Amino acid sequence: MTDASVARFYDQLAADYHLIYGDWDGAVVRQGKALDALIRSALGAESGVAVLDCACGIGTQALGLAMLGHRVTGSDISAVAAERAAREAARRGLDLPTQAADMRSLPFEDAAFDVVVCADNALPHLLTAEDVRTALGEMRRVLRRDGLLLVSTRPYDEIRQAHPVSTSPQTHGSGRERSITFQLWDWHEDGERYDLEHFQLLPEGDDWRVAVRRTTYWALTRHQLTGFVTDAGFHEPAWLLPEATSFFQPLLAARVP
Repeated sequence: MTDASVARFYDQLAADYHLIYGDWDGAVVRQGKALDALIRSALGAESGVAVLDCACGIGTQALGLAMLGHRVTGSDISAVAAERAAREAARRGLDLPTQAADMRSLPFEDAAFDVVVCADNALPHLLTAEDVRTALGEMRRVLRRDGLLLVSTRPYDEIRQAHPVSTSPQTHGSGRERSITFQLWDWHEDGERYDLEHFQLLPEGDDWRVAVRRTTYWALTRHQLTGFVTDAGFHEPAWLLPEATSFFQPLLAARVP
């Protein structure tokens, strides 16, 4: 899996990404509130801070944080997704500059941000230890002293034990406007990485159109990712689970010394 193929996956998905959610606008609000609470608690901030969402996609987390007064910049390996995030922000009257960028080579100055967010299972697209360390090193570089890193992934400790081969169907809309999303997973021999086929059944008149996109992930356990974050020079790494944060995935929080 190359950076070009990951970009292609999200380029193809960008127009339909919101269909993954039953209510994408509601998810934007909920996820923004959950991340905002963590940021304000960790930094003691009473007003908005400078946030980089380095895997912003179509803006699910970035829009929510911008709504709550944070100064958010978005970047994503998919130019199509980043462009949609900017359009979604403009439609809501929000300021959200975005650009296409690989998280392993962030086009920002040193110490430019108070917070870096890398959410929604984006980091596990990197399939080698070298690439993960490089990306985390870049996130540390653009953070200010005592800055906050927030990374979210799927709950891979449990997933690695079960090795599921599919996800449950998710629906968006109703009646003739209803769409259905599900995934098929094919695990590699190492038991850690898996190829994913992302299926969407989209209404087309009285019939369905099937869209299939493919990518690969590294199912990093909490222990593995904590080690990589520590190696990158962060300290005080702590895992925050959904029942404590109201965020939909486990979050790893860490600070710049």
